[in-house]
Amino acid sequence: MSTNKKHSEWQENELAASLNRFPERKEEFSLHGDAEVPRLALPDEIDDDYLEHLGFPGQYPYTRGVQPTMYRGRFWTMRQYAGFSTAAESNKRYRYLLEQGTTGLSVAFDLPTQIGYDSDDAMSLGEVGKVGVAIDTLADMEALFADIPLEKISTSMTINSPAIVLLAMYIVVAEKQGIPADKLRGTIQNDVLKEYVARGTYIFPPQPSLGLITNIFQWCSSNMPLFNTISISGYHIREAGSTAAQEVAFTLANGITYVQTALDAGLEIDHFAKRLAFFFNASSNLLEEVAKFRAARRLWARIMKNRFDAKKPASMMMRFHAQTAGSSLAARQIDNNIVRVTLQALAAVLGGTQSLHTNSRDEALSLPTETSVRTALRTQQIIAHESGVADTVDPFAGSYYMEQLTDSIELAAEELIAKIEQTGGVVACIEDGFIKRQIEQAAYDYQKEIESAERVIVGVNAFQIDEEEKPELLRVDPAVEEAQVKNLRQVRAQRDEGEVQTLLATLKQAAESDRNLMEPILDAVRAYASLGEICSVLREVFGEYRD
Repeated sequence: MSTNKKHSEWQENELAASLNRFPERKEEFSLHGDAEVPRLALPDEIDDDYLEHLGFPGQYPYTRGVQPTMYRGRFWTMRQYAGFSTAAESNKRYRYLLEQGTTGLSVAFDLPTQIGYDSDDAMSLGEVGKVGVAIDTLADMEALFADIPLEKISTSMTINSPAIVLLAMYIVVAEKQGIPADKLRGTIQNDVLKEYVARGTYIFPPQPSLGLITNIFQWCSSNMPLFNTISISGYHIREAGSTAAQEVAFTLANGITYVQTALDAGLEIDHFAKRLAFFFNASSNLLEEVAKFRAARRLWARIMKNRFDAKKPASMMMRFHAQTAGSSLAARQIDNNIVRVTLQALAAVLGGTQSLHTNSRDEALSLPTETSVRTALRTQQIIAHESGVADTVDPFAGSYYMEQLTDSIELAAEELIAKIEQTGGVVACIEDGFIKRQIEQAAYDYQKEIESAERVIVGVNAFQIDEEEKPELLRVDPAVEEAQVKNLRQVRAQRDEGEVQTLLATLKQAAESDRNLMEPILDAVRAYASLGEICSVLREVFGEYRD
């Protein structure tokens, strides 16, 4: 049986299973995955079959969480996404956050770094250090993590197309601290498929990009067993305007593609799947968001078990990081954003997140100030220690409305995944624009609701006031770019240029073959080859993607 036919039959069986959970209510499903989320009325009584469908926390299909005790065992990891200006300035912010009680670091890189350009490249002009930290060479990564014990802290890095290069730099920094790669914990986003439809920081075409991701899976499964090799991201899909059901569908469809690519490369499902992680948006509709997380977790468990024949429980568990919705932050009455972030963070916690970042009140206007970041972190700490929601493993267990909404979102997501399969898979849907059109239509509909006041956004289209006071904002000094370029040129002047060029030539030969590129990139990084130089070599071999 062909792979496509097998997958099509699997999808039909999964949809049928969803419809058959409550056969007496089948006519109440409305299967329109790209329109309104369907509603399902539940039976008046909960019977044994329903309890089996609901399951228990820490047990397949993990609807109610991936750990039996959830936060009664330990709290989620409290991360604060940070990075701006130079590596030294960002290092100060990281150490401040650690002093304030954050339990994990999350690195934001500037735009040139995200798309593989050095700070002195003409393409980088005006963008160095603006939306994240500038990382050109190993020297910058060393400064970024100076005096931070990498064996004790979990580090998440939001980097995609050049993820293999930044991961190599992180590994070498740890080496210099005397920490072997197998002791490192954290996550690298490494999810390039969503870049083509939602975010835009791609470099190479989809197929070679998938090859680089598989290289990371292969190398890390043998050398970095504690590190999450990808964070399959629905966050940016939702930020681009998708619905909750679309966020689940497109994220899991990307996940299916990554898993299948790894299997096609010869990896074993239970060898690498336990290090897959996810990243979701936490938006303001609290109950819908909780249901979304439950639906995503259950659907992924079924996909891994029934479609990919995973055997180990860890391979079926969806472990995810959540971030509050940046697109929901308003530039007017910015203190209202604290309330929005609190609701969104609560939704993530009630939905069972393993890690959480809370946005700061001023991020609709600028990078956050230190005071705003502290308030955002305190929001998580108050939820953890004062709200009482962490005292119960699953506060929504057995709620008729919650289970109805969970089933509805799951079914809508399944239908969208089926459409993607029928169209030829995610890469085909990227190339013909199907996914992008779906997101754009949802974003357009949402904006129309705001402009017509059908949807009320407090302080934006209702309850407005005249504001006289201007909030204190963080500004990145334009001199940062000049200093960063100067530092990069000093590194180039001090390194062994002959060695660098030899290693870059070796990397090019490896890229032209079927070799895993992790080791050649590690060698180039150790010699202080720059991010831009390494990506330039890969551009020569792989080409660049044009939308």
